[in-house]
Amino acid sequence: MTNAAHSQSSADTTSSTAPQAAPLETLLALVKQDLQQVNETIIERMQSPVALIPQIAHHLISAGGKRLRPLLTLATARLCGYQGSDHIKLATCIEFLHTATLLHDDVVDESDLRRGKSSANAIWGNQTPVLVGDFLFSRAFELMVEVGHLPSLGILARASSVIAQGEVLQLLTANDTTTDEDAYLQVIQGKTAELFGAACKIGGEVSASPADQVQALYDYGNYLGIAFQLVDDYLDYAADQETLGKTVGDDFREGKMTLPIILAIAAAKTTGKNDELAFWNRTMEHLEQTDDDLPHALSLMKAYDTLEATRVRAREYGTKAHQALSGFPDGPYRRALAEVVDFCIERAY
Repeated sequence: MTNAAHSQSSADTTSSTAPQAAPLETLLALVKQDLQQVNETIIERMQSPVALIPQIAHHLISAGGKRLRPLLTLATARLCGYQGSDHIKLATCIEFLHTATLLHDDVVDESDLRRGKSSANAIWGNQTPVLVGDFLFSRAFELMVEVGHLPSLGILARASSVIAQGEVLQLLTANDTTTDEDAYLQVIQGKTAELFGAACKIGGEVSASPADQVQALYDYGNYLGIAFQLVDDYLDYAADQETLGKTVGDDFREGKMTLPIILAIAAAKTTGKNDELAFWNRTMEHLEQTDDDLPHALSLMKAYDTLEATRVRAREYGTKAHQALSGFPDGPYRRALAEVVDFCIERAY
């Protein structure tokens, strides 16, 4: 950890008197030049002679996303004292993999909004966004091969497989009111947390860090990803729609079994409320919904405090993410990564 310690120590000197910024702003400032190169690489590598491909890719990539996953790759590499440039292409791979899954997700979910804008499938239909998602997957693997770092290639290849399995598992649990918390966590581990973990792990791998530090970075990203998705599922019911950038209550309308509803169903079973179980069966399993059903679902979640319970779970995983960073020396990168955990849990969008 000598390189990382030296890097952190020298950076501490320049940041100790700096004003405290919002978490993502702190992280953005630390990796500003790296992120600029990632953005340039994204624009360069999403080009194609088939004009519709960059048009659709640009529609989503430029829609104001937080770039959180590639930021994690850049920051973890610098945390470990990395001085090369391969992390730029690897961070671009992460963003392409993420964007591809979003394109596919919106088709599967029949979503009309993404980040406050019309989703690609709402504009172009289903077929083209799926194929553009495949194009971005292919571009990501081209970049991985160019880097030629076999451990990183293995990490991202595995992540792609796990994400796909998570998405399929989510389809299997959708509309199934017998889904429990363990099954739900298995879904979000695959569809969300794995890419967070991979984004952080390759930062350590490309830096040739010791195995225990690489594992710690994966654990940090994995726990952060679980917390992130828990908060997403909380916000689907609790957020302001304009702030959230998508329709509030979409998960309910689609019959997605997320933790706020899973806990409400579990509470109804415990208390023997057959009328509530019948309500969930009608609305979630059979998708027989009226305009009054979402407000009633929200009233049940409020009665059992399942939204707050979901946020409590997110904080528990946030604590685990903080603990995973404990083996790294104090400094701006470690502090920024720790602050990201708090941002992800307390965010309103």
